[in-house]
Amino acid sequence: MKKISILLVVALTFSCVSKKKYVAIEQENGQIKSELLKTRVAKEDLETKFAKIQTRVTEYNTKIESLKEDVDVLTEESDSKFETLKSGAVISNKAKEQMRATLAKVDPAKLSNAKTLKDSMNLAVAYNLEKVIDSNDIDEDEDIAVNINETVVMISISDKMLFNSGSYVVSSKADRILAKLADVIKSEPSLDVMVEGHTDSRGIHTEKITDNWDLSVLRATSVVRRLQHRFKVAPEQLIAAGRSSYQPITDNKTWKNRARNRRTRIVILPNIDKFFALMADEDTTLAENKILD
Repeated sequence: MKKISILLVVALTFSCVSKKKYVAIEQENGQIKSELLKTRVAKEDLETKFAKIQTRVTEYNTKIESLKEDVDVLTEESDSKFETLKSGAVISNKAKEQMRATLAKVDPAKLSNAKTLKDSMNLAVAYNLEKVIDSNDIDEDEDIAVNINETVVMISISDKMLFNSGSYVVSSKADRILAKLADVIKSEPSLDVMVEGHTDSRGIHTEKITDNWDLSVLRATSVVRRLQHRFKVAPEQLIAAGRSSYQPITDNKTWKNRARNRRTRIVILPNIDKFFALMADEDTTLAENKILD
């Protein structure tokens, strides 16, 4: 009997200890589950906040890109704004920058005579056009005269270099000089070229030619067609004009003077803004080629 009592006491003792541990473990498990739930809630809350932050960052980046585009547009608009000169010519800010780069290459003695923006513009255009003409070996002699006046290049060619007397058909001997002119024109897409026919004061009347107006226009048109068809000059760059006998370079009293007045004048008219843009592109290409070399 005594042994049984001892065993019961021992069993109850172990039973109490195990139950206490079980309760403690349950409490600990409950706390862990509670902490885990809090962690999950905190995680979800952080994820929500992070998603909002990401959305705001995306919105800010979009705004920044939009502002950059606005700045680029405004810069481009500013660069392309034109300044109108008293002469009626226009030049953009970008063109002025390119002009300054060109003027840095000009003879300082010539540059010292440029007092206004128009003077500087004329000097820069003249520099570039002279460079193009020189590279094509257009030599001046008594039958060819090259004159650069402000932003216009005028090349005057005696009619005996282009036509037979009283004819408007371009002769084959004209091809040498016309080929060089075509090279100049094609080298600069910014150029417009007016071909002017000029006659002396003696009247003319044939089956196909009514007067000097007809002759001057027909000769200009013949040269334009030759440049277009034989030398592949873009027709949109060409203008044909006849001046008859009304813009002589000297009087018509002598045979020699009349010969001087019979001429075809090639007037090269650059689009100033486009001209400098093309010059800048050419300089950039040359610089890149030097780097590659």
